[in-house]
Amino acid sequence: MIPNVSRRTFLRSAALAAAVPALSFSEPSPAAGAPSPVKLGVATYTFRNFTRAQMVPWLKQLKIASINCKDVKDHLPMDSAAEDQALSDYRSKGIELHAAGTIYFPKDEDEDIRTKFEYCKRAGIKVIVAGDPAPATLPRIEKFVKQYDIRIAIHNHGPEDKIFPSPLDVLKAVKDMDPRMGCCIDVGHCARAGTDVVEAIHAAGPRLYNMHIKDLASFTDKDSQVVVGQGKMPIREIFEALAKTQYQGWVDLEYEIHGDDPMPGVTESFAYMRGVLAGLGYSNPA
Repeated sequence: MIPNVSRRTFLRSAALAAAVPALSFSEPSPAAGAPSPVKLGVATYTFRNFTRAQMVPWLKQLKIASINCKDVKDHLPMDSAAEDQALSDYRSKGIELHAAGTIYFPKDEDEDIRTKFEYCKRAGIKVIVAGDPAPATLPRIEKFVKQYDIRIAIHNHGPEDKIFPSPLDVLKAVKDMDPRMGCCIDVGHCARAGTDVVEAIHAAGPRLYNMHIKDLASFTDKDSQVVVGQGKMPIREIFEALAKTQYQGWVDLEYEIHGDDPMPGVTESFAYMRGVLAGLGYSNPA
């Protein structure tokens, strides 16, 4: 049985959305009336315990029409026939795929890397969120980036990640490579690595191709994730930095807690983020 979001949850979220600009962002905004430059999406890992048929109605409830899809459950299978069926289902529901991942590249081999690029090409996806490719593998990946014209957004994974704990480590590794070699900033892992998220956004500039958004009660505790808006993450400043740097990609909520009942927290997270955007003066928070 698919759990439904309670009326109380929706009312609480609506109240939160209305309260955020009034309580926190009362100063005049130069963005008054402008369309929001920040596009909100979902990393489908958020719904990792649920099938595509369960997830799609929730996306509709959330008013989310663009996703970062992962090969988990049946969200976007690697098998070509199953992938085609998933893509047909998404198209019929008006849902587009702007990224795939996190996808891992454990082998420095053409065939393994080509398989991942073909997978994204079939889906019409132009951004691969890549997990921990070895630095020695990057030149081979770059070759396929040029061949397929698909961007690579290397995902940082915090202090436990011995290769790319911070987006700054990603930027060092790709700085002399094709401009389509860039990063996906996971704000939680970024903060836990001791890197200022806002500074990382400015440092990445045009090499920032995807964002994973979440919130933490403590920047030193991996297990302290909370609903967006209830922790320490500077969401307003993050959105301002994205607007200032003219970021063209998506900000994907990756809600990794309450895997068996994610919708209450996901709903409140979007209400808060849309409230922040409204408080910044944007007319149509995504």
